[in-house]
Amino acid sequence: MERIDDKNEYAGKNVSDIKTYTVPFSLKELKENFSINTNNLLIPSKEEIINQALKFHSQGNVQEAAKYYKYFIDQGFSDYRTFSNYGVALSDLGKLEEAEIMTRKAIELNPNFANAHFNLGDILKDLGKLEEADIFTRKAIELNPDFQDAYLNLGSILMDLGKLEEAENFTRNAIKISPNFYEAHSNLGNILKEIGKLREAEISTRKAIKLNPNFANSHFNLGNILKELDKLEEAEFSLRKAIELKPDFASAYLNLGSISIALGRLEEAEISTRKAVELNPSSKEANLNLGSILTGLGKLKEALLCYEKVINLDQNNQEAKGGIGLLLLKKGRLRDGILKTREAFGSITFNYKNPKIIIN
Repeated sequence: MERIDDKNEYAGKNVSDIKTYTVPFSLKELKENFSINTNNLLIPSKEEIINQALKFHSQGNVQEAAKYYKYFIDQGFSDYRTFSNYGVALSDLGKLEEAEIMTRKAIELNPNFANAHFNLGDILKDLGKLEEADIFTRKAIELNPDFQDAYLNLGSILMDLGKLEEAENFTRNAIKISPNFYEAHSNLGNILKEIGKLREAEISTRKAIKLNPNFANSHFNLGNILKELDKLEEAEFSLRKAIELKPDFASAYLNLGSISIALGRLEEAEISTRKAVELNPSSKEANLNLGSILTGLGKLKEALLCYEKVINLDQNNQEAKGGIGLLLLKKGRLRDGILKTREAFGSITFNYKNPKIIIN
């Protein structure tokens, strides 16, 4: 979940949903060692327990799979693959701290199990422990030099660490191993965008779309790239496609609202940004943007509610305080408005046609 910041000065920071890929549990490996014992129907054997866990996991029933992995471990059975699989299940359930413990146990039992190092890197990344995530993902690559998903994740981690050139190199390695790896082409486009190589970023992202036209993230990323290239109509089309493929794509609605503003369509911007808030109510960026749009449309009471919500989320948010100052000025409360804007920025101006806070 690599992070891409939208450089639009009005929209603020937006996050791209770059997907990371957890290596799936090895059904084949475990089944080579375990088989169901049909002679014992009363007391489940370890083979029956693990096969039931695998059955649920392969069906996508992670909750039940986790119960069986835990039961297996609680019976005193120790197998590094089971600890690793249990870690994957816990991670999928959002229990990241427990997932970290189980995956570290898998590595303790088998330090040469590349999948466990990869999975631990993924878990640590989600926990915000990027430096550790870097170490374990590199170890996965050391143990398995053809581990394309590890190269992809390492590129994502390095991007979050601000090491863009390294991120580019490792992502290109993933593509070198698998030329049709559409996720890697999409991620590479994001990295190139951050470096400022917008034309190359566009080419890479279009390649990802060609390889998989149904990958919503690629359309989203292309929309952001095209926006920076000032191809607003094309950017709008790409973001709408991302939403079509992923109707709950909050960041796509947020960025679509930003493009509607740039095109001078505040009513459309309001609709898209309200949807972004609906999907992610705690997003400071979405609430701040909606407040600015509503201010531009003259819906001052609603705008005030948006700014107050942002301040509830972040008491020191300067943009929200400045937005409230602007509302006070528009209402003719000059003294209060000036004091509020000075508190936020020192001084600000407001563009009513394209609402955004400008720090002087």
